[in-house]
Amino acid sequence: MGDFVEKLTQWSGDLAGMLWGSPITLIVLLGVGVYLTFKMRFIQIRGFRHSIDLVRGKYSKPEDVGEVSHFQALSTALSATVGTGNIAGVATAIALGGPGALFWMWVTAAIGMATKFAECSLSLKFREVAPDGQIAGGPMYTLLHGLKMKRTAAAFATFAMIASFGIGNMVQANSVVDGLNYIFPGANEQGWGIGVVMAVLVGLVILGGVKRIAKVASAIVPFMAIMYIAAAMIVLLNHLADLPGAILTVVNSALNPWAVGGGAVGEAIRWGVARGLFSNEAGLGSSPMAHAAARTNEPVREGLVAMMEPFIDTLIICSMTGLVIIVTGAYIDRPEELKGAALTAHAFSQVLGQGGAWVVGFGLCLFAFSTMISWSYYGDRSTYFLFGEKAVMPYRVLYTVAVVLGAAVPLNLVWNIADSMNLLMAIPNLICLVLLAKLVKDMADDYYSRTHERTS
Repeated sequence: MGDFVEKLTQWSGDLAGMLWGSPITLIVLLGVGVYLTFKMRFIQIRGFRHSIDLVRGKYSKPEDVGEVSHFQALSTALSATVGTGNIAGVATAIALGGPGALFWMWVTAAIGMATKFAECSLSLKFREVAPDGQIAGGPMYTLLHGLKMKRTAAAFATFAMIASFGIGNMVQANSVVDGLNYIFPGANEQGWGIGVVMAVLVGLVILGGVKRIAKVASAIVPFMAIMYIAAAMIVLLNHLADLPGAILTVVNSALNPWAVGGGAVGEAIRWGVARGLFSNEAGLGSSPMAHAAARTNEPVREGLVAMMEPFIDTLIICSMTGLVIIVTGAYIDRPEELKGAALTAHAFSQVLGQGGAWVVGFGLCLFAFSTMISWSYYGDRSTYFLFGEKAVMPYRVLYTVAVVLGAAVPLNLVWNIADSMNLLMAIPNLICLVLLAKLVKDMADDYYSRTHERTS
């Protein structure tokens, strides 16, 4: 069994390396975001203030179609994106790609805001509303109804269903054990037990569907984000004099091949873009499934709300993690075995002592739990699209069991599967976004031309 797992880890690593190591992959991912940024006339900037008003519920109408509010939809999507990628993913990117990886995470997030706007606006336009009020939406419905690409829609749903067990499930469970092992040495030997506890908690929530998931997520997300950011701010304030130098190091390592070497810049781009996409999921097509359930008759409004995800997830929370690791120098003097969540815990503990490790460990548990419950909905909707309502409950049961498995299998194997499925999900979604970019632009132009509706 050990030899099989080792071979599977090597094979999946080769696949992930091939997919993410190709410059074509990075050019396409960044290129689509840049294209949409210009096509939507920098919607990230001109729509930013209005998106905040929408999240606050300023223009909400109770009579609009939907299952959850703008804030609940954003919280559900954020609870999926604000996960171990913000703790373990950033640490992995810096450990393997150097400080410059953080810069490329910023770039991915900035252009990813336009991508989120486009994909989530489309998910509202082409969503399906059942007679009982339940909603199903996402790139598979956009591909099906907007482009009549039934096979491509099925391909996306298949990749998303499989990905839910990686990025949304096993990675989260595995990283919790990794972080807890730093606080309690030997915790990794109790992986099965920790997995069972997490599985029970996840199962209690996801059986209630999107309304229960949204209710739990809207309670957890603000609390966990504020707690983690506050702890990071304490560390950064203790290293305030080092902060300008840290930011300069990030930029220099990302853009100056004469200072760090061309190979180092390449690794920074590779790991920064890969972990940036893993963290905020812009272009993957995952969060449109959560936003499709929002209570609104204006697709563009939900697109503007969704745009806040990469900003909060990557430009704020991931930046906090990355800067803490850099200003403390934890990435330089780290023990060789510290790469993921344990590296972040090590960095926080430089200033906060054992309390810092506890913040990371507790944050990991909350982040991972929220990600697991939200990603269950994405897999749920993908399963529903492929096989109908009869397959939803078996999927939920299997998803819950996979939490236990994820807590006990090797970290590298889980990350390799997650990286591969991420990209395979992104391909049909990005094709969809390019082909329907003009439609999204027309929708946005129409929305902004109706100023009386936009502000009423």
